Amino acid sequence: MNDTPKNRRLIIAILAVVVGLFMIAAAPSLIQTSLERVITALVEVSTDKPAYASGILLFSYAFPLYRGFIFIGGIALLWLAYPIYQGKEWSFPAGLLSAAFPSAGGMFMFMPYVSFVDGFPLPMVISFVGLVFFWTFILLRKVDKWLKWGQFLALTFAGMLSTHAFIVGVGNLRTLLTRLDKPFYDGLGWWVLSWSQPIQWICVILLFIAIYQLAARKFSGWWLALISVTSLAAIDIPMQVIRLTMTDSTSWDYSYGLPVVIGLFFVLLFPKFKNALLGESA
Repeated sequence: MNDTPKNRRLIIAILAVVVGLFMIAAAPSLIQTSLERVITALVEVSTDKPAYASGILLFSYAFPLYRGFIFIGGIALLWLAYPIYQGKEWSFPAGLLSAAFPSAGGMFMFMPYVSFVDGFPLPMVISFVGLVFFWTFILLRKVDKWLKWGQFLALTFAGMLSTHAFIVGVGNLRTLLTRLDKPFYDGLGWWVLSWSQPIQWICVILLFIAIYQLAARKFSGWWLALISVTSLAAIDIPMQVIRLTMTDSTSWDYSYGLPVVIGLFFVLLFPKFKNALLGESA
């Protein structure tokens, strides 16, 4: 960070304050409004399709959970603004993790709009604001080009994959809660859903840790990202095949994350990017 010109550090610091205030003061009300719209839509849909009723419970917990992470991330950005301006290297991974919460959380909260809610998707504003800081912090730093673009790609892919995994985990649990034979599992299709669901959410946690550690150029971050992406590929690809061939499902939900999986594998394993990401830890 000390190599980054002072005027660039000032821009990032000011942006940290603006985005932090947004995450504290504006995002919570946007999330509450979005949650009420989603619940209203699901109440209407579930009258004809009872299987969607479980989504009301899950979103009622998931939206406030992400709101909590986003609020705390906003507090962190306010405290980080001065260390960023001073050029403290530790402020880089801390700032990126703080901005990852609105970036990934806003994208997750946007997804119900695709299926259930009409009108402008408010969570996209939250995601966009988080990404503005996330990407600006990476791109304005004065570092080697391989490191800059390696971090840009790896950290962006890790955030996108955490969003996809969280969405799939919610979808798995929503479906499991509405199975007719619960608490039993009637057939392979239900059994593998119960297998996939916790793996998705465990990988979300690992990916957020990996974002911080990768930004700090720690080998543990590279390792956690590799383990997470491998685990998701190992569960999602068989799940997609099983759901299409052995159940009545026609959904391709598990395959939507494959381009991101391939992208993250490439950045983590391509020697030029790997060496730049790890530095002395390589």
